[in-house]
Amino acid sequence: MEFTIRKGTKKDLPIVISLIKELADYEKALHEVKISLSELENDGFSEHPLFWILIAESRDEILGMSFYYIRYSTWTGKNLYLEDIIVKEKYRRHKIGQALFSATIEEAKKMKARQMIWQVLDWNEPAISFYKKFNAELDGEWINGKLRFNYE
Repeated sequence: MEFTIRKGTKKDLPIVISLIKELADYEKALHEVKISLSELENDGFSEHPLFWILIAESRDEILGMSFYYIRYSTWTGKNLYLEDIIVKEKYRRHKIGQALFSATIEEAKKMKARQMIWQVLDWNEPAISFYKKFNAELDGEWINGKLRFNYE
């Protein structure tokens, strides 16, 4: 399957919300989704955005996304926090998630982030297996992963 990865735009937000809800439903937490289209627009597309989105797209159809932001640590400084990586169920197993994850790693490196950090539920074995393919460090009940970047 051919697809491209690009930066997200305001026009993508209705599909972004749909993807967020799809993930929340999978995680048995759909009732916890409170975000609105206007919040996403204001927070992500203002002069000082609070997050960024990468979009996987094929023939003008959004297949998945990576949603990330900067998190600052008193120990390590700037980190990229991967909030969500979501691929529509019907497009899984086409290396779209791998491409989104790799593109997000590149964004972290461009920002000179020292780590890329995320969480995965301890029962989400497909995601855990996916992250292990990247040699990620995984630990805890809410499994926290990180890739270290050394710029010295």
